[in-house]
Amino acid sequence: MKYQAKKKALILLADGTIFYGKSVGNKDGTAFGEVCFNTGMTGYQEIFTDPSYFGQLMVTTNAHIGNYGTNSDEVESETIKIAGLICRNFSYEYSRPLADASLKEFLDRNNLFAISDVDTRALVSYIRDNGAMNAVISTEVDNIPELKKQLEKVPSMEGLELASKVSTKEPYFFGDASAPIKIAALDIGIKRNILRNLEKRGAYIKVFPYNTTFAEMSDWDSDAYFISNGPGDPEPLKEAIAVAKEIIETDRPLFGICLGHQVIALANGVSTYKMHNGHRGINHPILNLLTGKGEITSQNHGFAINREETEANTDLEITHVHLNDQTVAGIRMKNKDVFSVQYHPEASPGPHDADYLFDDFFKLIEKTSKQSTEV
Repeated sequence: MKYQAKKKALILLADGTIFYGKSVGNKDGTAFGEVCFNTGMTGYQEIFTDPSYFGQLMVTTNAHIGNYGTNSDEVESETIKIAGLICRNFSYEYSRPLADASLKEFLDRNNLFAISDVDTRALVSYIRDNGAMNAVISTEVDNIPELKKQLEKVPSMEGLELASKVSTKEPYFFGDASAPIKIAALDIGIKRNILRNLEKRGAYIKVFPYNTTFAEMSDWDSDAYFISNGPGDPEPLKEAIAVAKEIIETDRPLFGICLGHQVIALANGVSTYKMHNGHRGINHPILNLLTGKGEITSQNHGFAINREETEANTDLEITHVHLNDQTVAGIRMKNKDVFSVQYHPEASPGPHDADYLFDDFFKLIEKTSKQSTEV
């Protein structure tokens, strides 16, 4: 491996704190976003292409990033969605036989600025204590006053609507048109692996843009509905919340994941709030209150639903809780075929602890279809 020259770079946090590193690939660059960290030991390519991370500067806590390269099949969307990458050791070489490119080539292809040689342990410890906040990564180490001015103009993640930035512009289909079940999915940042999980269970999916009306979705006459994950604050998503309310009134099954979970809660009058750090990683412990079983889950969210309001809501039941902080990780409606979770069952870090959620969704669809036939 030849020696890689590296330009000096920095991370400037909104509170003025500075950490230093080096530019990956000796490139000049600057990127703004909310700084957050993911504790996963693997899965960096899936993380970087997950629409839920749109607008965020990703700190990877694993010491080595890029060592197993990239594979064109291991993406959750067409392009990289993070705003920038911050890591400790960046591997320019890789040894995995299944890889078809290095991470450096992947980042260059997507025009993403990254910095390495950062004391990520110190940075993550600081974020844990002080909370997620806006930041800038840059090679302009001698221009800190100007970077501070530019950083002050970056909007806070709280109150920020980002689904429109990542949602499909036009409806599209996924799966086999002859499949026995039709599912209408509202795309507010959908991951490709969610669609794969629906498809392999016998569904033909029509994916709709974030601002689609319920009338447009219902014209397809699907058997069930799905509301996806996605980035940003859920409360500005007034159109999606309105669609969720109308879907609930149809009595057809509805499943929501992550941001979709928050939208369903808002449709039931439960508020959301921005978390101090959020949950981002692939080892988050969840307790299923219905079965008493624990689950190891993949999570990626900076907002959560209000637990007190959920407990007080007579239409809702809490089904899952996060064992680290007791936040709500799953709900279901008592008199409707509607449920949602705050984590990602399609990511399979357990590896299969949460697969049953997709199966439960299809059981509801089969039950509803059977009742319709009997009528």
